[in-house]
Amino acid sequence: MLKNVHLWLPSYLQRRPPPLVVPTHVFFCVVDHYEPLWNKASRHQGLERVEHWFKNYPRMADRFHDADGHPPQHTFFYPAEEYVPDYLDLLARLCRRGYGEVEIHLHHDNDTAENFRQTIENFKTKLHNHGFLSQGRYGFIHGNWSLDNSRPDGRWCGVNNELHVLRDTGCYADFTLPSAPSECQTHKINSIYYATDDPLRPKSHDTGVDVRVGGKPSGDLLIVQGPLALNWTNRKFGVVPRIENSEVASNATVSADRIRNWIAQRIGVVGKPDWVFVKVYTHGCQETNFDTALGQSAATMHEHLQTICNGGSNFVLHYVAAREMFNLIKAAEAGQTGDPNQYRDFVLPPPPVRQ
Repeated sequence: MLKNVHLWLPSYLQRRPPPLVVPTHVFFCVVDHYEPLWNKASRHQGLERVEHWFKNYPRMADRFHDADGHPPQHTFFYPAEEYVPDYLDLLARLCRRGYGEVEIHLHHDNDTAENFRQTIENFKTKLHNHGFLSQGRYGFIHGNWSLDNSRPDGRWCGVNNELHVLRDTGCYADFTLPSAPSECQTHKINSIYYATDDPLRPKSHDTGVDVRVGGKPSGDLLIVQGPLALNWTNRKFGVVPRIENSEVASNATVSADRIRNWIAQRIGVVGKPDWVFVKVYTHGCQETNFDTALGQSAATMHEHLQTICNGGSNFVLHYVAAREMFNLIKAAEAGQTGDPNQYRDFVLPPPPVRQ
């Protein structure tokens, strides 16, 4: 059964993606709700998880390169409430070698705007001390999907003006969505858009203004969504299509059909159909997802990507971190043309750990 599908299915059925342009540049970004202390793990268990990543991610990633010579990029959205210096030191060493970047993740409940603001500012300082974050700016993923207090029962947030606080503390974009089948899912899907906060109401990002070539920033926060669709090649009971919500997990391994479905949503900047942004997510610090995040299943995903994008097709593959995806979005908005590789640092330079 398609739980809470009423929230987004009408938008999906009405939407008409822009036509394919040859060639199409595909920017592929993996955002990770990276939680070393997941499931109440001990500090030692958390360290073992991060060490597993430090040792094994390069072994997988070094097998693949995009059109620009970059290996697969992994963006670690690290939870503020799970700060352990040793974990971040290891991730800094991994990022310094060119495999990814660290941004901010947060789980909170029954919070206030002032406490949320202080939590973010304190965590930014800690990340900066490890060499993370570009010019004090950061990308954000909300724990439990509850951005801007969007759960109907009010749990796992509590801050109706969360978009304002994120804007004021230097958030360059939110990467939480899609969240289907959660009730936190927005009506607006498969989009890159500016949301305007109503500080008196929750879920202000339910709608917004699409980013477009020649346009200007508006509202309070840029929302970068990943693909959300119906998967007709994987049907429940052989009849009902399953939800394609861009998750990469042990129970959601990546096939070539899924990748084609992601690309087919043509998420991008309006007026720039030759640049397509594919953002997928994982919970990579859960042992059950090690294989799909950095093991053989992850390698299979990249093999499919290489075949689809580099096998004489109409697509050109670029592996990007979340910050680079933001920069490319802003470059498209500004009307930039030519080789997209030159715009990876268009607005925000690499964080110190990558310089």
